[in-house]
Amino acid sequence: MSIKPIVFYDIPGKHASAKAWSPNTWKTRYCLNIKGLPYETVWVEYPDIEAALRKVGAAATMQKPDGSPLYTLPAIYDPNTETTIADSAKIVRYLDKTYPDTPRLIPAETDALHAAFHAAFESTLIPDLLKIVLPQAVNYLLPRSAAYFRATREAHFGAKLEEFAPPGPKREQHWNGVKTAFNTFAQWLQADGTDKPFFLGDKIGFADVTIAAFLVSIRILFGADSKEWADILTWDGGRWARLYKAFSKYDAVDTGKDVEL
Repeated sequence: MSIKPIVFYDIPGKHASAKAWSPNTWKTRYCLNIKGLPYETVWVEYPDIEAALRKVGAAATMQKPDGSPLYTLPAIYDPNTETTIADSAKIVRYLDKTYPDTPRLIPAETDALHAAFHAAFESTLIPDLLKIVLPQAVNYLLPRSAAYFRATREAHFGAKLEEFAPPGPKREQHWNGVKTAFNTFAQWLQADGTDKPFFLGDKIGFADVTIAAFLVSIRILFGADSKEWADILTWDGGRWARLYKAFSKYDAVDTGKDVEL
């Protein structure tokens, strides 16, 4: 039986040659590509995410400070099962269960460990990376999304995006924090004293997908010729350059279409 294309909701950047940029949506794109499942991207700008997801019946993934629902991407609609899911972790678990003949990215015996990895990954990397990436991301977005992104993030953090990590000691401190975080991940991978390419050994798992998604996002937002990307390629004996290369076969981005509300 042929599989109908899954509808994959992603956030567009302003550059047609590298439209997919968000690390969170890259997690799901990598999963779909690794599994070889047919899909079509629907591009949704930030101000339209809530309306788009409400229309297809997706649940909110978080709450806003005032307690109202917050709708985020990635999300998918699977016409084969008439199922809509938001949140990359829920999506990969759904795909693993629904399409068991594809590579399983969270083997059953590693499910709890993957949940623990996600919490540790977020607390280790995000505080410093966010301060550097958010000012970069706003300049990568289309005008409507950029205005929404700036207004919501500045209201949340109580500061201008440009104040997060201005050039100089403050930025260097945050970048060193990012380097330390990646070194921590490298230590996790070498915990038993052996060097392995992936968290599951010789097989790609969702933990690897998560790190690869942030790598590709950094490369896109800062540029392949940037100092930041050049730095990362040298960290931990070139481990992250090798991981990025291993995922290059899964980085296809379809043309897709704009959302219709």
